[in-house]
Amino acid sequence: MAVSGGSGKRPWLVDVEKTLDEADASVEVSQWQRHSIYRVPACIKDLKPRAYRPQVVSLGPLHHGDPELVPMEEHKRRALRHLFRRANQPLEAFAAAVEEVVEQLQSAYLDIDDRWRGEEGRERFLEIMIMDGCFLLEVMRAASLDGRRRSTAGDYAPNDPIFSHHGVLYMVPYIRRDMLILENQVPLLLLEKLLAVETGKPPTGGSLIRLHPLDVRRRSLLYGYYQALRWDYWDQPETDIIRPAVELREAGILFKRANSDSLHNIRFRNGVLTMPAVTVDNSTEHMFLNMMAFERLHVGAGNGVTDFVFFMDSIIKSSKDVALLSSYGIIQNAVGSDEAVVRLFASISKDVVLERESALEAVRRTVNAYCNKPWNKWRANIIHNYFRSPTSFLNFLAAVTALIMTVIQTAYTIMAFYNQFSSTAQPEAPAPM
Repeated sequence: MAVSGGSGKRPWLVDVEKTLDEADASVEVSQWQRHSIYRVPACIKDLKPRAYRPQVVSLGPLHHGDPELVPMEEHKRRALRHLFRRANQPLEAFAAAVEEVVEQLQSAYLDIDDRWRGEEGRERFLEIMIMDGCFLLEVMRAASLDGRRRSTAGDYAPNDPIFSHHGVLYMVPYIRRDMLILENQVPLLLLEKLLAVETGKPPTGGSLIRLHPLDVRRRSLLYGYYQALRWDYWDQPETDIIRPAVELREAGILFKRANSDSLHNIRFRNGVLTMPAVTVDNSTEHMFLNMMAFERLHVGAGNGVTDFVFFMDSIIKSSKDVALLSSYGIIQNAVGSDEAVVRLFASISKDVVLERESALEAVRRTVNAYCNKPWNKWRANIIHNYFRSPTSFLNFLAAVTALIMTVIQTAYTIMAFYNQFSSTAQPEAPAPM
């Protein structure tokens, strides 16, 4: 076995000894907490590869240079020129502001390529950060001003392919989609720095609690508080499964649309399950998948979106469940058939990993306790077996009618018997004295 000359130690042991100081727990905590933008592992990505890949624009270093995304680079440079001209600030001011935090920006990316390191790589990284950040600010500005007349000098041409009304209508939706890809993020700190130079106002500090556009969108769906578990339901068995919507309805549970779109706003009280409205369209799948990947990879992110998706998959098992929830305004189907909604939630919930302290555990236990009450179980069994189809209902009606007729006939027989008994058992009148 080869050993290093003179020392007698094996080379791999020498390498390990050089990194012993890095095993300190506090050092590792500091290292890992900087990361917020990740490459999605193959074990997750292979189920739906297209959902984790940008379609029209690269944002950040992880997909920069992908051949199919190169055409958007020309539009990025044009956006940069427009923003600089409108801001009326020296170009060096933008570069200096971003350079102040360039190490923080680099450390936000886990497993960043070596081409972005070193002096030359650092300058290249700084360039794409400014380019991509300014492009995002211009896209958001164009979307917010769409439909209003703009007279600001240096604005875009009315036939601009990205920043005109036509571009906002047809291209910006694809850009928004790419803004929700986990591997295609830029730190929110970057946008704050650029915006501060453009407006001349100091940063708001929002990046201390929000990490990047995907995290902002995820947090916008998770606000308010979950339902608390009553003390008398703690003895109910812990479970991740809840019955499909149709079966819950058979057990007497009613559905109600919540007054907010927060995924926390799922409540069960007095036999009514309140749920937020969910629009299911072409962007739903990739949005939920990337949010779930972020929750799985980022320690401390929680499992709000993951648990909601699993909850929806539990109560949606057939097109009848989708139709029922749609009738209450809970599912807003924009993908076509009800079966398409069933397949969507079934596909995005594959290999879902839930935390032991599930966010919706209180709702599950309370609903299951309600369904397990004797009256509700009997009611659900009757409806399930006798009211699922016209034929079964007619059979049930015939059986009930026969039972009623039998009871009536039995009652008449008993009454006749007692009447006859009473007439024959009466004593004779006494003879006169």
